[in-house]
Amino acid sequence: MSNQKDLVYLCYVTNGQLWLADHNLPLISKNQLDKWIKASYVIGRYDEHEVVYAYEHHNAAETELDSLRSLLHLPSELFNLAGKAIQLDYMRNTQQFCSRCGLQNHFDATHPAMLCPSCHAVHYPRVSPCVIVAVKKGGQILLAHHPRHKNGMYTVIAGFVEAGETLEQCVAREVMEETGIEVSNIRYFDSQPWAFPSNLMMGFIADYESGEINPDYEELTDAQWFDVDDLPLVAPEGTIARRLIEAVKG
Repeated sequence: MSNQKDLVYLCYVTNGQLWLADHNLPLISKNQLDKWIKASYVIGRYDEHEVVYAYEHHNAAETELDSLRSLLHLPSELFNLAGKAIQLDYMRNTQQFCSRCGLQNHFDATHPAMLCPSCHAVHYPRVSPCVIVAVKKGGQILLAHHPRHKNGMYTVIAGFVEAGETLEQCVAREVMEETGIEVSNIRYFDSQPWAFPSNLMMGFIADYESGEINPDYEELTDAQWFDVDDLPLVAPEGTIARRLIEAVKG
């Protein structure tokens, strides 16, 4: 039987999915790791165990691969490390060639980054900044439904930060573009790495200033004010969207 200190969390990634034995992040012995994995890289620690990233695995079955979303029940520290593995794998697959000289890069876990062996350029993971905002109006919250949410789930407004834009400007622009609402008193709430595939969500709470809801139907199927005590199906626990909604509910 393995000593607890000999166990590691394995984040084996392929095609943006994780190998999840028994629908959870595998906690395996270092002996198993050496047998199954050609190369693995320590990307952090959780609960006194190393967390390792790998992309070649002898025993992983297709039926045991699943999205990072299925791990939202995990503690945030471990969830974020699994997301880090996803983002490193995305970097390894999308930054294979040097943008300076065109030669093939290799993965270097010490940075972690992709390194060019010719011109020695270091290519770090590309992280896309996004804002996500809960808009309050008295005892109501602004929620939207996106076409991709087939289960009818509503959530708060979010979008990518544009070049030359502050986070607060992005919040105001995204809310206006998607719903026609003007906001004020924009204040920072919290952040969450969101490896779908390489985003960083920065959460805000804002107050309603003016305007009537006029959804952008190219982005949304619906947007409404909801009483905080009578909400529809909303974003799942473990997401910053849910924490924003809960914060507004008080």
